Amino acid sequence: MATRLQDSLAFPAHVPQNLVRSIGLTASPEFLAAPHAFMAGLHDSCPPIFYDVHPAMGGAWQVIGHADALQILRQPEYFSTRGATPFPRDPDHPFKFIPLEIDPPDHRKYRAILDPLFSPQGVQRLEGMMRELANSLIDRFIDHRECEFTTEFGRPMPVTIFLRLMGLPVAMTDVFVNWAVDLLHSQDRALMAETMKAITVYLNEAIAEKKAHPDEGVISRIAHAAPGGVPLNDSEIFGFVIFLFIGGLDTVFATLNNIWLWLARNPARRREIIARPQDINAIVEELLRAWSVTFAGRTVEKEIELHGVRMLPGDKVACILPACNFDPHVFANPTVIDFDRPRRPTLAFTVGVHSCMGAHLARLEIKVSLQEWLKRIPDFAVKPGCEIAYRPGGVIGPKALQLVW
Repeated sequence: MATRLQDSLAFPAHVPQNLVRSIGLTASPEFLAAPHAFMAGLHDSCPPIFYDVHPAMGGAWQVIGHADALQILRQPEYFSTRGATPFPRDPDHPFKFIPLEIDPPDHRKYRAILDPLFSPQGVQRLEGMMRELANSLIDRFIDHRECEFTTEFGRPMPVTIFLRLMGLPVAMTDVFVNWAVDLLHSQDRALMAETMKAITVYLNEAIAEKKAHPDEGVISRIAHAAPGGVPLNDSEIFGFVIFLFIGGLDTVFATLNNIWLWLARNPARRREIIARPQDINAIVEELLRAWSVTFAGRTVEKEIELHGVRMLPGDKVACILPACNFDPHVFANPTVIDFDRPRRPTLAFTVGVHSCMGAHLARLEIKVSLQEWLKRIPDFAVKPGCEIAYRPGGVIGPKALQLVW
């Protein structure tokens, strides 16, 4: 039985009408005009947990309270990642996005396969390569005194590192990123399905090639993994590879675009970063808090009451991570970027057993990018006439960013 707020907006009977909203997250003109300001403003207009009936969200509980999100993300026995991703799949070839859609205790065996690569020690071995790559990219445009940041640095910096780790051809960067854009930002289900088919064909061929010719890359490691002495089956291998493929192409790219737009508009803060090299790790963490780009979806497994809200099995829940990072009950003056802010858990990469595998890699990429760029291009601005626009979808960053210096 469903109760109706308006003729076109249905919500479950156990949802109190006073908690129902239709906010237009990810797709409305108001959101796309200034996504992070929109999400920060939710704390003024919405309760910590509410139910969104907007078609873009598909009918789900929305969580903007930091403490509530921590509880949800740390309790997989109540909040499962089952069905956490919205991407279309071929019903004749079912698979799970691994390890995201695997709850404990099986979750751990998959993560252990790649722990040596993505641990803090593992990613630290990549620092020299990252610095060399950052400088080689800057070499291409520094004398031009301008660049289109998203395509000339924001995209190739993290995506090149990721493709090298995966063992995939860097020459196909544009093809891969276009697939990610169509999958993550399109509002057209038919285009998403077509894109999934193209990705599926390509990755199955790549997996077959790695099985025949092993290397040290991530795909090869997954293809030849045998946790507990039991080789992964084809569905597990594919689900693991495609999850990493989709997740690795857009998130750091979007994060860098957001940070560089802020840097370009705030010269005094650039000078502050340059003057405080010893604080770079805290600086990166605060920038991640302010410019996080993703959401975390869950499905309720067992009835639970959270913040006075009754949730039932089957209910969908979305933690709006950027909004959680603006929670004024946890972060004083949350829209102010404060490099001396007391340390609190930053939800840029979620928390708990399903925290992002690539978190240490992403932090190091952002750190190296800041250090190498500001060393060589300390003063820059948004090019006059450059329009800042955002794509709809679940990963938030400007589509284009033209810079001059």
